[in-house]
Amino acid sequence: MKTSDRFDYDEDEHMEARFQKAVEIAKETSRAKGKPVAGYDDERGEAYMEYPDGKRVYYPNVGGIGV
Repeated sequence: MKTSDRFDYDEDEHMEARFQKAVEIAKETSRAKGKPVAGYDDERGEAYMEYPDGKRVYYPNVGGIGV
């Protein structure tokens, strides 16, 4: 592996970590404002909206996936 390849890989890992942190902050901000947040349940294979009271509304086959 060239040094430049390793650098690119390391940079990708850091960029992904920053992106994930930004998404979590955005979700926390939405919750603090009393707004629902979107998520995806891997076990059910469905997208959902989670409301501040903890209620989840599932949306099966969003975007035609699994149709």
